[in-house]
This record gives sequence, C-alpha cells and structure tokens, in this order.
Amino acid sequence: MTKAELGQMVPDIKLLITGGREARLSDYRGHHLVLYFYPKASTPGCTREGLDFSAARDDFTAAGALILGASRDGLKAQENFKARQGFPFDLVSDSDETLCHLFGVIKLKKMYGKESLGIERSTFLIDREGILRREWRKLRVAGHVAAALAAVRALG
Repeated sequence: MTKAELGQMVPDIKLLITGGREARLSDYRGHHLVLYFYPKASTPGCTREGLDFSAARDDFTAAGALILGASRDGLKAQENFKARQGFPFDLVSDSDETLCHLFGVIKLKKMYGKESLGIERSTFLIDREGILRREWRKLRVAGHVAAALAAVRALG
C-alpha cells in the first residue's frame, strides 16, 4: 500500500468507525479532516487529547473541519471510550493497522526498558479535496489542539 504524503491525495481506504459503521476516507471530502492517532483508548494522555479535541469541536466545525480519532483498539474499546468521555466525533477501530500503516504511525517504542511496536501520537490535516496538508508527529498533548485549529483556519 502507498503511504500518505504531504501535498498528495490521500489514498482512499475503508474504515471501521464507532457505531459499527463502515466509512471511507473519501466520505469526508468537502470538509477538512483532522485525523489524530493515539496509542490506546482510555489511557490518561489519550483521554486528555480526546477531551481537548471535544472542547474545541465547535471551533473546528466553524472552520469547516471534522475530527476523527484512531487507534489500534477494537471496536468495543473505541465504543466504550467514546461513550465514557462523551466524544462528539467518531473513533476509528484500526485493529488491522491499515490506516496506521498508511500514515506511518507505527513505531518502535521503548517503555521501562522494553521495546514494542505502538502508535506514535500524531495528527494529520487533510483538506476538502483529500490532499494531506499538515502532519504533526511525536507530538505533546498540551497545546496541540490549538495548533491544529490554527492550521485548519489557515486553510480557509
């Protein structure tokens, strides 16, 4: 599979999203799409990030953007995470890692001296036509949502 590259059309793939629905990346065309990847549902940093995006959702909507969160968690874990936190946007269950590999977010991580493959916290901004315009990798949760919103507004 090809990788998503800045300035290029993002390949159209199928997604399994909360609500047990199938969608395609092309379904979001006509809106800017903020696609953020997080390591694991219901963990502290991922919860904070989701809540930050939730708090700013009306601002993203006013700027013409939709938000979509993604991780390798199964659909049930994503459903529970969304319901528990009241996220006003869908989450992608990418348990087969297709979306993760498309955006190259699976990285070797080291925690407590052990190495494992996991999601590197990242966000991607796809414009209304499906072109990848911005990417943030190895990001910190604090202040990130404001930076993503500024980038969406800059697209107009």
